[in-house]
Amino acid sequence: MRNVRRIIRIVLFVIAGLYLHYTLPQHDVARVTGVSDRLERLSNFQKIFYNDVDLGAEEGQMRDLRLINTVRKKTYLFGLIRSGGESVMVFRNEDTGVYPPYFKFDSSDLEAEATALVGKQDQWVSITHYGWRVRWQSIYPNAVAIKLVDGPDYRPFPWFNLLFFGFLIVGFFMIRAMWRQFVERTVDPTMDALEDSYDSRKSGLQKWLDSWRKK
Repeated sequence: MRNVRRIIRIVLFVIAGLYLHYTLPQHDVARVTGVSDRLERLSNFQKIFYNDVDLGAEEGQMRDLRLINTVRKKTYLFGLIRSGGESVMVFRNEDTGVYPPYFKFDSSDLEAEATALVGKQDQWVSITHYGWRVRWQSIYPNAVAIKLVDGPDYRPFPWFNLLFFGFLIVGFFMIRAMWRQFVERTVDPTMDALEDSYDSRKSGLQKWLDSWRKK
């Protein structure tokens, strides 16, 4: 039973970790090489990784994908570790609404910003995004913002992610302490009272049975 609980905890931890890795913001230093729009029919699996259509548009059989083509610096661990190489990366550009809570409603403006950067080989930008790139399923990370930077050596620091995890850890220990106090002050006295009541009833029943045996 202990192994089953351990496996369940590991599975829940992995699911939570994957969810946070998908939704938390990441930063890539890149050059914009192109902007394109295309219609694509999304499968039911693909729709899991895409947001609703842009505000004011209607959902249909075909989906209009706005894509931003880039050459980026390879990074790992939310941009903290840089490998030194370069790779191509394609971002999608769509509104998020209120979930994930990026409150992005300006995908058209972001497309205009990206279009203005096409052809500028010496202009590097920091692209804030979330999501994963799954090539065999045509799934792209969603670009949230583009910021001009001095050059390819710029290293964005994930302040939000560090503060988020710090708040998460503090909140976990606070809830843990509150739960222990609740158990000590409420659950344990209640269980002790139930055990005492059970023992007293058992003792009374035993005396009543003993009285019949004596007869």
